[in-house]
Amino acid sequence: MKIAIIGCGAMGSVYAGLLAACGHDVVAIDRWLEHVDAINQKGLRVEGASGDRIARIRAYTDPPDESVDLMIIAVKAAQAGAAARHARRMLSGNTVVLTIQNGLGSAQDVAAAIGEERLAVGIAAAFGASLPQAGHAHHNGMAAVRMGAYGSLAADRLETVAAAWRDAGFNAETVPNVAAMQWEKLICNVAYSAPCAITGLTVGQVMDDPDMSKVSQAAAIEAWEVARALGVPIDVQDPVAHVRAFAARIPDAKPSVLLDLERGRKSEVEFINGAIPREALKCGMRAPVNEVLTALVRQREGLDGH
Repeated sequence: MKIAIIGCGAMGSVYAGLLAACGHDVVAIDRWLEHVDAINQKGLRVEGASGDRIARIRAYTDPPDESVDLMIIAVKAAQAGAAARHARRMLSGNTVVLTIQNGLGSAQDVAAAIGEERLAVGIAAAFGASLPQAGHAHHNGMAAVRMGAYGSLAADRLETVAAAWRDAGFNAETVPNVAAMQWEKLICNVAYSAPCAITGLTVGQVMDDPDMSKVSQAAAIEAWEVARALGVPIDVQDPVAHVRAFAARIPDAKPSVLLDLERGRKSEVEFINGAIPREALKCGMRAPVNEVLTALVRQREGLDGH
């Protein structure tokens, strides 16, 4: 299969390296020129929970004029729609697009750019990925990749994509309900994204801290309550146990919101903790815990000059 990874950051690099290592023809698109040059000159090193390997792939700063079988959009949520529009030259009539972001809202932007009939939405659980240096990705965990059709994508085409991920060593599965899949991950994201960003603590440190663990759990419970009020069929009976099990798999990880702040970049907190107050309004509720956490992260972004 010919695969394009749009956004070869920490998570995208893990996807690219493992998919290439099992024989797929992988093309990576990323704006970080040093990273692109390192990949082309030395290969892409991926190490951590999956082992240690160097994958030979092609990397570009702009999408080349060639079509692919599968396009994986792995940029941050705020950039997903623009990235999809920018990469449309790589689409053919048979291309499946899988967009993988944290939070809620980005899939609609991608669908508007490339059409809902070819779109699948994915989530990646408990990876804890980072880029120690250009051309080198590390990940702390490798729990699961789940994906579902956004609109009318046929089940057999979605299963072909999932099988490619499984062949690469991922625990990949298809799900019938995209909304439930997203909310089950979002409950974990809100528990650690903003709390870690505000404090600088890792996921495990927030889970174990006597004060921040209460904040983390309150954010998760609030998101769980909103999902239930909206009628989303989530399979989570105990949100606290749900987020603690998530953290136990990647205790040393830093969420992407914290990593963005450390690197002087605007975070995607508006799509994670910030999504809960917006969704709460749809069912006549408020989400004050996540509203305050989002405001605190925004204040940090402002102080850091974003």
